[in-house]
Amino acid sequence: MSFFNKKKICVTHDGSFHADDLFATATLSILNNGNIKIIRTRDEEWFKKGDYVYDVGGIYNPEINRFDHHQEGGAGNRENSTPYSSFGLVWEKYGERICESKVVANKIEERLVQSIDANDNGINLFETKGEVAPYLIQDIFFNFRPTWKEKQDYDSCFMKLVPFVVEILKREIIQTKDRVEAESIVKKAYEEAEDKKIIFFDGTYPWFETINEYSEPLYVISKKGDTWRAEAVRKEKYKFETKKPFPEIWAGKRDNEMAKVSGVSDAIFCHNGRFLVVAKTKEGVIELVKKALLA
Repeated sequence: MSFFNKKKICVTHDGSFHADDLFATATLSILNNGNIKIIRTRDEEWFKKGDYVYDVGGIYNPEINRFDHHQEGGAGNRENSTPYSSFGLVWEKYGERICESKVVANKIEERLVQSIDANDNGINLFETKGEVAPYLIQDIFFNFRPTWKEKQDYDSCFMKLVPFVVEILKREIIQTKDRVEAESIVKKAYEEAEDKKIIFFDGTYPWFETINEYSEPLYVISKKGDTWRAEAVRKEKYKFETKKPFPEIWAGKRDNEMAKVSGVSDAIFCHNGRFLVVAKTKEGVIELVKKALLA
């Protein structure tokens, strides 16, 4: 093996693992095209040998690729007060490089990285409803840890997860790049709309986040397969409540029953949550939307 093909040594802590060290490893794997050697240890001799040392070692110095946040005072906070963990520290230095775009890297930082960092630092990002709580990506990884009845081999579990997390991160990059590319299409549709309350698309573009930036839109119409659909725009990006839900009498209706209660002959469905209606034709779904606006 030549010097240029030598695997980069990635050193992180042994024992139990979390989403932050897994995603930090995935970031470094993508950065180096998978040409890495992972060492899970707390042996300080390896800290000297590692090309990257993260989530262990007690040092944060990006100039020498040291990315720990467990030292006294941590490794700093973002402007919104979210503290950094190893994933955030590695992403801050290398995210833009692997995304080949500052915009894409920043959106992933906001959508994925900060939530992982917050969780790793013991910060709650949601309120529970009684005994019900969301099943987070961290919970998926925790499920791969050995139980008290199994052999306490965390290393093999970690190594098994790394390729999976790499694929998650690669998909996140692809999805985000394509969403960014679609933003100009969504904005153009808004700007060209005669009635800003109703936005039309000729394809299934990811419109949700961009349309949410505008105050006027209430419904988005698009074609999917052989049918046309209208979706109600949410009041807030991360809440399900819509600005103007479809009429209550339509909720859960389909086919002939939906056509009858709506008065639109080719209407075929209204979601029970009243955020989606479907018709066979564009004219039909426009009629549904017009009726909803007057309701």
